[in-house]
Amino acid sequence: MSMAEAVRTAMAHATEALLTADREICERVITRDAEVDDLHRRVEERVYDTLARQSPVATDLRLVITGIQIAADLERMGDLAEHVAKTALRRYPAPAVPAELREVITSMGSVADRMAGKVGLVLTTQDATLGAELETDDDVMDDLQRRLFSILLHKDWRYGAEAAIDCALLGRFYERYADHAVNAGQQVVYLVTGETAETTEPPGVEPA
Repeated sequence: MSMAEAVRTAMAHATEALLTADREICERVITRDAEVDDLHRRVEERVYDTLARQSPVATDLRLVITGIQIAADLERMGDLAEHVAKTALRRYPAPAVPAELREVITSMGSVADRMAGKVGLVLTTQDATLGAELETDDDVMDDLQRRLFSILLHKDWRYGAEAAIDCALLGRFYERYADHAVNAGQQVVYLVTGETAETTEPPGVEPA
């Protein structure tokens, strides 16, 4: 739960910094990513200790395995929020998001926040139905990413290649953040029902 709250706050602050060119908020997001990494390590340590000392089976083993997988998704969500903040910092003091894209990025930030909040609720309630709803939210994020690319590729784009690359990467960061939220929700569905679901995208293909 601490990880879920931390990565939600991180992306909300990163989006704010992106839209306001606020250097202080950028640096805060980047610094606090280490806290998420530390929580991830603590989860891993507890999982390995539980496996070694208690040799869990059946439902208990499922709980332990889903715990470490959810923690990995949350850790990556924190990294992606950090990437957004670093993009804003790289452009500082100029805004990283041109006026034509502010509405889309604002919407992507809102969807990301809603999904991260829902992950926290799913972890608290173990509500499989709520976890499944994350896939619908992810469809909204995918639509926003397509809208962003349509603006970047339009003949009237006037901000040059460097700005286009930055904005394309921003769209990717938000889209992957949403994918990891879906994966976390699917792990809760597995925990509750014992039924697996395919992840939204194979691991290891997102930008560093």
